[in-house]
Amino acid sequence: MRILAASDIHGDSRKFKKLAEQAERENVDLVILCGDNLGWFETKDVIKPFKDKNKRVLLVPGNWDSFAAMDFVAQVYGVRNIHGYSVKYDGVGFFGAGGAPGSPGEGKITETELMDALERAHKGLNGIEKKVMITHMHPKGSKSEFSGWDGSEAVRKAIEKFKPDVLLHGHIHEASGMEERIGKTKVINVARAGKVIEI
Repeated sequence: MRILAASDIHGDSRKFKKLAEQAERENVDLVILCGDNLGWFETKDVIKPFKDKNKRVLLVPGNWDSFAAMDFVAQVYGVRNIHGYSVKYDGVGFFGAGGAPGSPGEGKITETELMDALERAHKGLNGIEKKVMITHMHPKGSKSEFSGWDGSEAVRKAIEKFKPDVLLHGHIHEASGMEERIGKTKVINVARAGKVIEI
């Protein structure tokens, strides 16, 4: 399965259009948006370019996205907001939670709420061996902390408990494309540039 994952687009319709063109060119099976999708409540042309190219889309809210706005966008465009939910495609399970504890914006969430959402999401993946976790926030103790922003204890705990094959996240713009391993989990900050990943 080929995935195009990106984050922190902040409502830039030109960037969404370029990502949709990349998704078509790279023949990806799935697009994942890891939060901070909207720009000050702007929803125009955020998801539509991907739908115009018949791409499946999963998303989670970021710290600047309201949870209600993400539900609205998902409903309008027929995509999946997987904050607290999971889906299965081609034998791969995807589960996630958005928001960012301790960060400014509409996507306010506590560490406890974030862990509860990840627990709830993961419950739907019983019997699935290959798993991808999707968050906006980076994990505690990760390389992205070089930015000065502490990572999430809940995201770290979920990695250790659920052992996903991959964690896709954003939030720290200057760590775009940074990869590392935490246990068996490959952790990728996809950020604004976006990244094509083979699962």
